Amino acid sequence: MPKHARYAGVFPVAPTTFREDGELDLDSQRRCIDFLIDAGSSGICILANYSEQFALADHEREVLTETILDHVAGRVPVIVTTTHFSSKVCAERSRRAQDAGAAMVMIMPPYHGATIRAGEAQVQEFFQRVSDAIDIPIMIQDAPVSGVALSAAFLARLAREIEHVAYFKIEVPGAANKLRELVRLGGEAVEGPWDGEESITLLPDLDAGATGTMPSGAYPDLLRRIVDDYGAGRRDEAIAAYERLLPLINYENRQAGLLACKALMKEGGVIACEAGRHPWPPLPPETRAGLLEIARRLDPLVLRWAR
Repeated sequence: MPKHARYAGVFPVAPTTFREDGELDLDSQRRCIDFLIDAGSSGICILANYSEQFALADHEREVLTETILDHVAGRVPVIVTTTHFSSKVCAERSRRAQDAGAAMVMIMPPYHGATIRAGEAQVQEFFQRVSDAIDIPIMIQDAPVSGVALSAAFLARLAREIEHVAYFKIEVPGAANKLRELVRLGGEAVEGPWDGEESITLLPDLDAGATGTMPSGAYPDLLRRIVDDYGAGRRDEAIAAYERLLPLINYENRQAGLLACKALMKEGGVIACEAGRHPWPPLPPETRAGLLEIARRLDPLVLRWAR
């Protein structure tokens, strides 16, 4: 890890909590944040895709940012996702997040729908304009949902040439190989090579040089043990813990999706409602039951935090 790295470890994505009628449930949101901190999260990310950011109105984003950052009150660093196609809007969102107390912003490259993309020159200019507007680090989220091809060489160039571009969340197929190449090409400019996608490839990504992981908010306590053991050189312990946890990670990633975290939080009494915002469908009862069966065998804090 670069000696100057400011952030590392387990930074789960906080779900956005709704009531049954689809309105924001800020009381549940605060309990969710308290759980994530009590579970040993190194920090928290908000308004990400797993926060259902795509279903939020602009004013709700502001309410959530203010509510969460006020409630965290500096206990852990908070990354605020500020993705938008427009460079101007993204820069303004990022500046407001910084002013509210964000430690970092996470941004996907500009895209819209299935076909609207920007070329490399425009992507570089996009991140340059955002960087010029703020004084905190930028994390570039490299994920298939954007449909934007970001080579390791291009990402490394952005790190070298744009002041605040320093962190990278890599969650594409072959993430470990891409992380390894990014670290090789970017050197000290790549302050934080991280992975995501529920930490499903955590061990190979750590081997490739990843210093952080951004999973869902379901079980940061279990992931923290793996990352801490690995960082302390206890490789055998880290591998054994990863092997135990992997069936749950796989079930969340491949079967339950973004509602898995909410289902576990609801089951444990952390939040009042596990629904996504319509038209997102509820978890099928059989899928939810399978998720809980696997989770209970691992005794994560989420199932007993509020008991």
